[in-house]
Amino acid sequence: MYPMLVHSHSGLRWVVLVLLLAAIFNAGTKMGGKASYTDKDKKLGLFALIFSHIQLVIGIALYFISPKVQTFRFFRMEHLAMMIIAIALITVGYSRAKRKADDAGKFKTTFWFYLIALLAILAGIPWPFMGYGSAWF
Repeated sequence: MYPMLVHSHSGLRWVVLVLLLAAIFNAGTKMGGKASYTDKDKKLGLFALIFSHIQLVIGIALYFISPKVQTFRFFRMEHLAMMIIAIALITVGYSRAKRKADDAGKFKTTFWFYLIALLAILAGIPWPFMGYGSAWF
């Protein structure tokens, strides 16, 4: 079960990153203009939200069974904290964007919350050059 969770967590990170980048790019290109906030825009943010939450659930399961958590402080503290902060930002950003009355405000809210969440995720990723035994794929 452990290898399956590790591979799922490792592979799903790319899905989350691509969805976040797509949502940020979409909101960034539309927030300055007169574009309307369509169902497609809402779904893009929603999919980023859903997949980041799935990633969190798998990560929490790994937190309790992975030997890396006991070995490296990074996984016990920094990785966990940054990812929870990022997913909280995605959740709050999606919720606030839904409640905004104007379309420009929805795009602006999505852009900033998702961008800050992406930066937190990038700061919390165990990059291969950090020496924690992670690989790019």
